Amino acid sequence: MTGIQPTIDCPCGGGLRHEAFNYAARPEGETRFDLKGQSYQRSYDRCEICGHFFGRHALDLKALYGGDYVDSTYGGISGMQERLQRILALPPEHSDNTGRVRRVADFVADQAGLGRRLLDVGAGIGVFPSAMKAQGWRVTAIEPDSRTVKHLCVNVGITAYAENLFDLCPEHLGHFDVVSFNKVLEHVEKPVDLLAKGASFLGEGGVIYIEVPDVAAADEGPEREEFFVEHHHVFSPVSLAMLAYRAGLSLTRLDRMREPSGKFTLAGFLRQGPATAGATP
Repeated sequence: MTGIQPTIDCPCGGGLRHEAFNYAARPEGETRFDLKGQSYQRSYDRCEICGHFFGRHALDLKALYGGDYVDSTYGGISGMQERLQRILALPPEHSDNTGRVRRVADFVADQAGLGRRLLDVGAGIGVFPSAMKAQGWRVTAIEPDSRTVKHLCVNVGITAYAENLFDLCPEHLGHFDVVSFNKVLEHVEKPVDLLAKGASFLGEGGVIYIEVPDVAAADEGPEREEFFVEHHHVFSPVSLAMLAYRAGLSLTRLDRMREPSGKFTLAGFLRQGPATAGATP
């Protein structure tokens, strides 16, 4: 099977992967993207060393995060605003975002010299940026779809760009105290490159905050949303540390959790440079 080639640049070079899950049809709950007549056939391979899951299929998903994604997931720009308000109205005990905002705010509060400048890469409908803005953060967002960017600028009230991060530079955007990738890195074939690019926007002492799906979901079977078609990677703590290392970063803190939504998630803070003895597992 040819097609996507997800990698985290691990030393084994993919030679220790074995098929773990195989799909001949969409699992229940997966968004019904228009696959343009392509046959639904895909798999996940798991590395026997680090436990990382790599997606494997020949499906063409290039249109996934443009108009097709907005229409399939939200029903257009009006649906984005409705979904945003519905999520923001959730009580704290039912909100993944409440925990996310608290983690970032608490971590930054403990770091001398860090301010409140946030670059959110892959901001989606703006749930996290909206909550951070409400706490006094200056937020800039990156999203590939122009309609989503219009929604972020008009309805969320933040600066947003319909750009590929690789086409931007710190001289254009500036430097930030936090660069965040919330449920983003699993969607790209080569997250090492994207993570390293994100690090170039960090100011002095700045940190990267990431959330990715956790391989712990595999214990409940292949139908879990962590293993939906748009996810090229599902991470273990070891593979997440490897990802950081390959991007020239160190994993400073790692949280492993099951969020209020039921998602199995790894959340981490990364700094530039090699790991130190003071890192929190």
